[in-house]
Amino acid sequence: MSLIAIFALAVGLGMDAFAVAITVGMVLPRLSFRPIFRLSWHFGLFQFLMPMAGWLAGMTVHEWVGAFDHWIALGLLVLVGGKMIYESFRTRTFEERGDPTRGWTLVVLSVATSIDALAVGLSMAMLNVKVWFPGLIIGIVAGVMTFTGMQLGRQLGKRFGSRIEMAGGLILIGIGVKILLDHFAV
Repeated sequence: MSLIAIFALAVGLGMDAFAVAITVGMVLPRLSFRPIFRLSWHFGLFQFLMPMAGWLAGMTVHEWVGAFDHWIALGLLVLVGGKMIYESFRTRTFEERGDPTRGWTLVVLSVATSIDALAVGLSMAMLNVKVWFPGLIIGIVAGVMTFTGMQLGRQLGKRFGSRIEMAGGLILIGIGVKILLDHFAV
């Protein structure tokens, strides 16, 4: 997997975190270092850990699905990307219940924004791609995108949230198609 593909994947996966960070940035009464650090750290950490978990799970079934792994990778990425695009059309409200960068809300948001990285890790295992370096890049990019999203949250407004999520879904689908085309190019 090339460095450009890893960064494109990381940006695609980080779009959920970015969109949520914008929303959190809009609802927090005051942005300070602590909530920005908490959300950025946790989103980056979960985006790093989820591909690892998916990769470990995928390594157990890799031998059975080697003949059609590229189709599985495409299917998973299209499924996750399609879900992101679908979600971008839904109107959702974000109710502030205390500080969303603390407690269970933080954990739930961290898992929700990184669950698609689990499918990506599974796809990497099936394609026999090592996951440590891509996982690290995915985590760092998600942390930076979260930090940036919170900073931009007050300025951008709610109307851009769905477009950001849609772009992330399109990037994931594009990566799935590229994986399929690369398989047939060999």
